[in-house]
Amino acid sequence: MAKQPLIALVAGEASGDQLGAALVEKLKLQHPEARFVGIGGERMRSTGVDCWWDCSELSLFGLFEVAAHLPRLFRLRRELLQRLLQSRPDVFVGIDAPDFNLGLEIKLKTAGIRTVHYVSPTVWAWRSGRVKKIARAADRVLCLFPFEPAFYADHGVQAVYVGHPMADQIEGRPDARQARANLGLDLDRPVLALLPGSRMSEVSRLSAPMLEAAELLRRHRPQLQVVTALANERVAAAFREFLAQSGVMDVQQLQGQARNLLAAADVVLCASGTATLETMLVNRPLVMAYKLAPATYQMAKHLRLIKRQFFSLPNILAQEALIPELIQDEVSGPALAAAAQAWLDNPQAVDKLQSRFDSLHSELRCDASSRAAEAVTGLLPAPR
Repeated sequence: MAKQPLIALVAGEASGDQLGAALVEKLKLQHPEARFVGIGGERMRSTGVDCWWDCSELSLFGLFEVAAHLPRLFRLRRELLQRLLQSRPDVFVGIDAPDFNLGLEIKLKTAGIRTVHYVSPTVWAWRSGRVKKIARAADRVLCLFPFEPAFYADHGVQAVYVGHPMADQIEGRPDARQARANLGLDLDRPVLALLPGSRMSEVSRLSAPMLEAAELLRRHRPQLQVVTALANERVAAAFREFLAQSGVMDVQQLQGQARNLLAAADVVLCASGTATLETMLVNRPLVMAYKLAPATYQMAKHLRLIKRQFFSLPNILAQEALIPELIQDEVSGPALAAAAQAWLDNPQAVDKLQSRFDSLHSELRCDASSRAAEAVTGLLPAPR
């Protein structure tokens, strides 16, 4: 009788939980008897993954923020490694979270367990020296973006482009009026969306300048509807504190409805990261804000850890400045307002941007979860 495959997965945050759940669903189609264990969130648990820890245990951001939690993270990783070595999965899939997963993958690979790293770290732009560590850690790297496998090939790492699952989920340009109706917004008044991030550190640095920008924009457009989508109650509570301090009135707050808000928006003020990609795929003009803790940013500059020309995923994919990027000290209320105003005042520029976004969306739409499942299956032992 063929052995039931045991597949272990570790997702580091909400986006990884979403990727992991989609991957497990596709793997189950190919291997109905497979068992899944590891670290994940609500979505992975809903697909039947036996989550030994919740992915919120790993959701940290920034060099100094992580440092405070290192003893706990090291202890968790030791316990996880022990359980994995005892259970001997047929393949291990580390989903993003490279600072946690790569070290774990090295130990598992050394012990003879096949390893996959799902979502290439941005070694082509940030801390490129990690590619040597990735080569020691992963039997296969699954890439979300088409330019990544060539970079890995130059370093002798087996990498597969699978496309981006989010590009498969989002189809075409959603109707803004319908989205506003679904959210209870006025259909005929313009909408400014605020996405200050999913991490506490992002929300703490971006909420105030985004709210100031909203107030400045509303002076010129009194009918502007200002709406924010917040990842969870913890970040929502933090945002409400900044809102109370700002004195800005009439800001509608949503939880867990970022994509619906994007569909309703005329322009988006957005934290860096996956949210910029989601905004591009929903096809709305945006302004990106990127701000680290000052000490973290200065260290990164001093050590020359940041090598990318662009910070936002739309600009990285296009290799041109499609959208404004405000970095560190550039992030201010007036600067955000001016950049958003430029989109609101120039519908021809928005049309041109949306055409480019359509093309980029098509490039990323590859049935990513199925391709990722095929790549993982290729490392499973042949049935006997």
